[in-house]
Amino acid sequence: MLFMQSAETAASVIVPTYREAENIPALVERTSAAARAAGITIEIIIVDDDSQDGTIEVVERLAAKHPVRLITRTDERGLSSAVLRGFAEAKYDSLVVMDADLQHPPEMVPELVAGLGDDACDFVIGTRYASGGEIVEDWPMHRRLVSWGAKQMARPLTPLSDPLSGFFAIPKSVWRRAKRVDPIGYKIALELYVKGGCRNPVEVPIKFETRAAGSSKLTLAEQLRYVRHLWRLYRFRFPVLVWIVIAVALLILGGGAWWVML
Repeated sequence: MLFMQSAETAASVIVPTYREAENIPALVERTSAAARAAGITIEIIIVDDDSQDGTIEVVERLAAKHPVRLITRTDERGLSSAVLRGFAEAKYDSLVVMDADLQHPPEMVPELVAGLGDDACDFVIGTRYASGGEIVEDWPMHRRLVSWGAKQMARPLTPLSDPLSGFFAIPKSVWRRAKRVDPIGYKIALELYVKGGCRNPVEVPIKFETRAAGSSKLTLAEQLRYVRHLWRLYRFRFPVLVWIVIAVALLILGGGAWWVML
C-alpha cells in the first residue's frame, strides 16, 4: 500500500553504480513515477565509479524529463563511499539509498520516506524477512544461505530483520552524528545504524527481486570484507567485551602452551 504524502515532503535518493547503465532508465522512471503518485518531491543522485559503459549518456537523456543527476568519481571506488558522497551532495534532509540492479522495488521509495515522517523514527529499512516481505522464488539457494548466515553474524549488533539490506532511509541528522563512519565493503546500512546510534527503526516489507541486468558484485573477497567490517563494528559497539574475549582467548592459548611444555 502506497503512503500519500503532502507536497512539502522531499527526499534525496542515492543510487551508487558501477556498470549498471542498462538498469538506470527503468530505475529512474519507476522511482520518479512512484514519487509523483505519492506527492513527494525527489532528486535522484547517481554516484558512478567511472563505469565507462554509457552511464553518462543515459543519465543525460533521462535528466531532460526526470529529476536525476550524475556524479562520476574517478579518484575513489566502492559502494559505501559512493553513498557517503551522495549524502554530501544531497539537498534534502530525508536520504534514501537503493541499489541500481532493480532488486529493490522503486515503487517502495515513498513507503521508506513515509517511515521518516514519525519524529521518533531514526532508521527505515526495506526488508525481505519481516512479515509481508518476500524473495523471488528463483533467487539461488546458495545466495539465500549466505544471506542467512551473514544476518546471524550481525544479530548482536541490531534488532533489524534484514540488516544487510541496501534499501534504507535515514534523516540527514543520523549521518551527521554517526561516529567514525568508515565501512569496509557494501554494508553501509549496518555501519550507519550502529555508528549513528539508531534506536527507533521502522521496517518496511518488500519483495526482493531478481537482478534485472548485469552481474552481481558479490564475490568471495567481498564476503571476507564483510567479516572484517563486522569485527570493526563489534569493537565499536562492545569495546570492553571484545577485549575480554581477546584476553580469555590469550589465557586459554597461554595455558595450553604451558601444559604442552610440562
